[in-house]
This record gives sequence, structure tokens and C-alpha cells, in this order.
Amino acid sequence: MALKEIVEQTVAGLGYELVEIQRSAAGLLRVTIDLPWTPPTAGAEAGLVSEQFVTVEDCEKVTRQLLFALEVDAIEFKRLEVSSPGIDRPLHSESDFERFVGQQVDVTLKTPLGGAVVAGTPVSASRKKFRGVLERVVGTDGPSGWQIVWSDAPAVKPGQRVSKKRLPAPLQALGFTLDELREARLAPIVSFKGRGAKGAADSDLD
Repeated sequence: MALKEIVEQTVAGLGYELVEIQRSAAGLLRVTIDLPWTPPTAGAEAGLVSEQFVTVEDCEKVTRQLLFALEVDAIEFKRLEVSSPGIDRPLHSESDFERFVGQQVDVTLKTPLGGAVVAGTPVSASRKKFRGVLERVVGTDGPSGWQIVWSDAPAVKPGQRVSKKRLPAPLQALGFTLDELREARLAPIVSFKGRGAKGAADSDLD
């Protein structure tokens, strides 16, 4: 049985979700797990992420079971590390994107836009990385894709006063499909209030 299949079955059997598997040249096998996500019921507010987190006890339980499963199938490794996703959690599946609608994400395209115009603003021909708020694109026939929305307004520094007369920078939106992405992650934003805040991102990545 392949490594990924063993890990997926073991993690799922314990009631967790496999996020990522990484192997290093030094023999480290790193497994990232998360708590399973259930789509919100009808009428619930979209974009809210349940404030539940993987604990040390969760990681220890998965580690014990994985050590046994990997030994049975004679999978070679020197050290096993099981951890939670962290603040820059990778997004892989449709379910991941559904789960984090309304959150700020970093996306990297496989191919640069090639000087395209996004929401009336030219984009660098070599640009592939963007940061914005993840939104679901809904057409007349239902959900049809994804987009991130951002503003190029400069970040407000702590203590800085902003004139009420200053016009906000226009919002820009970039639509994409999962097949067009090389990588997508939650933007590593540190906040003591959690990741529930909505709104356009303050900055983007070049």
C-alpha cells in the first residue's frame, strides 16, 4: 500500500483530515492534520471558520497509530512528526476553498497573467502571486469558480490618522480555477481575535 493511502486511511479512521504529507532527504516524515469540516447549514452565515483547533493530544494519538501502521507496511523513515496546519494552512481541494470563503489567502498561479487587466487595472506581465479575500463566484447556473478580491491601498500604520475625505482605493478581483493554481494558502495573519474578520486585504504579493 502506498504511503499516502496508509496515512490517509489512518488519519481518517481516527476522525481527522489529512492536510499534507512531506518527506525530507534526512528521513523526516511530516504529516499535517486538521479537524474535519462540516459545511454550514442553510441560513448560517457564510465565511465563518469554526474556532476549533488540533491539540497536542490529537497529534500524539495520530502519531501512535501512524507509527504502528507504517511499521506494519514496512515504510522507511527516520522520524515522524505530526502537527496542526498553522496560520498558513495550505488549500488543496474544493472543500478547503469552501471552508475558508471570506478569509485572506495567498495564491500562486502556474502561469503569469501576461500583462492582463484586472478590474480595469493593468497587472505586471510576470506576476503570479496575489493576496486577497477568497470569494465564491456564483453564476446563473450556480457556483462556477473562485476569485480573490483585494485593494492596493497602503496599510495604515499603528497610530496613523486617516482623513475621512480620502477616497478608498478601488477593489480588484481575480477569478481563477483550481487547475490554474500552483499553490494556495491562508495568508499568515496574526490576530488575537481569530481569522473571522472579513474585508479586502491591505496588501498583495509581487
